[in-house]
Amino acid sequence: MAIGAYVSWGLLPVYWKLLSHVPASQLLCHRIVWSFVSLALFLGLTRKLGSMRRSLTPAVWNSSFLASALMGVNWFIYVWSVNSGFIIEASLGYFMTPLFSVLLGVFILRERLRTLQWIPLGLAAAGVAYLTIEYGRPPWIALALSSTFSLYGLVKKKAPLGAFEGLTLETALLLLPALGWLVWSETGGHGVFLHAGTLSDALLLCSGVVTTAPLVMFAAAAHRIPLSMIGFLQYIAPSIQFLLGVLVYGEPFAGPQITGFGLVWAAVLAFCYERWRFGRLLRNPT
Repeated sequence: MAIGAYVSWGLLPVYWKLLSHVPASQLLCHRIVWSFVSLALFLGLTRKLGSMRRSLTPAVWNSSFLASALMGVNWFIYVWSVNSGFIIEASLGYFMTPLFSVLLGVFILRERLRTLQWIPLGLAAAGVAYLTIEYGRPPWIALALSSTFSLYGLVKKKAPLGAFEGLTLETALLLLPALGWLVWSETGGHGVFLHAGTLSDALLLCSGVVTTAPLVMFAAAAHRIPLSMIGFLQYIAPSIQFLLGVLVYGEPFAGPQITGFGLVWAAVLAFCYERWRFGRLLRNPT
């Protein structure tokens, strides 16, 4: 189930590419609307809506408002980057996410790093700096995706609601703005839904299931396998995205990108090795 979740996330660019004729803002709104519908139905069938309503305290509302804003920004940038030919840079963002989460732990949660943990952070910073110099700009898509997703994870870490209840509330908070934008697009003659053929409409309707199904698999797997294994498997998704960008969609990848990405990949490998080594020392202190 864990592999299924990460493979699904890795293949998502293929799905969004089929909807490249839909403006990113409308695609985001449809994803929000149909994700809410899918999640609400799921919670209704599992009889969890009542308990979710009873859990709506001011603290829940506050964390959910922030989480929904971060989620909306992350989803928009991802969909836009995929359909604008930046799948490779988007994959870099998700390779960088665990390292960005470490930085958040240091600067926000006041966590202390082990000595060897500074090495991957230094390598990742060198990779980003190199790409910035070569591009003439920071790799802002990768940085935006990794920062928003890491911040979302930080907010969710302290959120009192469960994964599905929380995501349902977050999409509910974005529901009215999303519906409003879709109505405005329709009245302005820019709407795509019901105007671009049956396949397009079916893909938009299923965008909620495509979003929530991997979450269901991930949640089921998270209760059954070690966190260390989840941490290792998370690199399946950006690896598939990267291969899609290079091999399927022909995005350029040469010279400076190889060096910059190589530094980030070296950082990821060093990060995984350090976690594995530390875990082994904990299990076998002698």
